[in-house]
Amino acid sequence: MRVLGIETSCDETAAAVVTETGQVLSDVVKSQIALHAPYGGVVPEIASRDHARAVVPVIREALAGAGMGPDDVDGVAVTVRPGLLGALLVGLSAAKGLAWSTGKPLVGVDHLVGHLLAVFLQRGAEPGAVPEYPFVALLASGGHTALYRVDGPSIGAIRELGATRDDAAGEAFDKVAKLLGLGYPGGPVVDRLAAGGHAERAREALPRPMAGKTSLEFSFSGVKSAVARHVAGLGRPPEGEALADLCAAFQSTVVETLVEKTARAAREEGLTRVVLAGGVAANRGLRARMGEVCKKRGLSLFVPPIASCTDNAAMIAYVGAQRLVSGEVDGMDLSPSTKTALPRITKKGGGPR
Repeated sequence: MRVLGIETSCDETAAAVVTETGQVLSDVVKSQIALHAPYGGVVPEIASRDHARAVVPVIREALAGAGMGPDDVDGVAVTVRPGLLGALLVGLSAAKGLAWSTGKPLVGVDHLVGHLLAVFLQRGAEPGAVPEYPFVALLASGGHTALYRVDGPSIGAIRELGATRDDAAGEAFDKVAKLLGLGYPGGPVVDRLAAGGHAERAREALPRPMAGKTSLEFSFSGVKSAVARHVAGLGRPPEGEALADLCAAFQSTVVETLVEKTARAAREEGLTRVVLAGGVAANRGLRARMGEVCKKRGLSLFVPPIASCTDNAAMIAYVGAQRLVSGEVDGMDLSPSTKTALPRITKKGGGPR
């Protein structure tokens, strides 16, 4: 089965063709970073307009890369939630038009489920290691940070164990980068500078998020605010070694929280398999530290290649293929939503639970 996936949930226009076994036949991603960089973040209207311009050429390129035409695919999968509503509408409209004109089945995909199952994508000639179900997954991105128990590929088989009460990890990285004058997107810049810094030199300026808490919930607004106060106290962003040290301290604080709670979740669930997912899974500090802790505690870690961590359509096509294999099909009344279909247990905001 070969499924065309379409992804337009935020600021990447993407299309891919993937089989039900996860083999990626083509994968095209058009980024909008240059368009949004002057504003320091994603502007929804700009995102929607660029998706409208790019979606058809990107789909054509993906089909050509797989050596196929529209009539050769076995189904069309498209991200329908969560995301920017206008951006989602562009991809969904293109998917509906293609499905209607070719008579192929249409399936909607939850973007978060795509990230959670991206570890099953096979991008090279040599098959990569993939986990067996069930496993614990840390999904960390610009808009979402949560821990899940994944017992299967369907929404009903995925259970949230804990999520962020406020900022997502990737959002905190980008906001801190903005405070430090590092531009947008700031996460990769912070990661690069952190590699040359010494966290212990600046660690005292930053609190440990939800220190002493035994829950699997996260909170990153406090450490972000601490960076803001530190910069305000200096009167300007630090430079040179001081900047690298602050980046290292911030990244270490966030990474240690993510890693420790992921390992705790695996222990509490009685599982030995751990998966990293989402854009923040591309962070070198997180990948390295998670590997160290998992090895020490006897856990098997599965980390997708960078191309499978950031937003892409291959993961959407794969989830769509799993739905089609299970006999699931959506109608032309399929509509987008800004919220995930995965049940949430974590409430936003502070206070006791």
